[in-house]
Amino acid sequence: MANTITITVPHDLGVENAKKRLAERIEKLRHDYVDKIAHSEVNWSGDVATIRVNAVGQQATAQMTVLADMVRIEVQLPWLLAAIAGKVQTFVSHNASDVLKIGKS
Repeated sequence: MANTITITVPHDLGVENAKKRLAERIEKLRHDYVDKIAHSEVNWSGDVATIRVNAVGQQATAQMTVLADMVRIEVQLPWLLAAIAGKVQTFVSHNASDVLKIGKS
């Protein structure tokens, strides 16, 4: 059975600045973890990013919606990766919160 994680992170950056910061972080993470994943892709449609990551023969997907005052991230983990849902939630939440801090460029 698949597992869905929902994370919301408030911010005061506005949509465009938040999207820019998040897109930069996603690309950094893709670069940092390129040797640990088989494939990853990010597609933006307006203010929504769809992210797919293939690792250990499994595909995880996420939808990240950037709003004026918060970001909503929904991660769908296949049943095999559901056992690490807590670690995934902590990782995603920490990265999103870190990149959306005021005063961070």
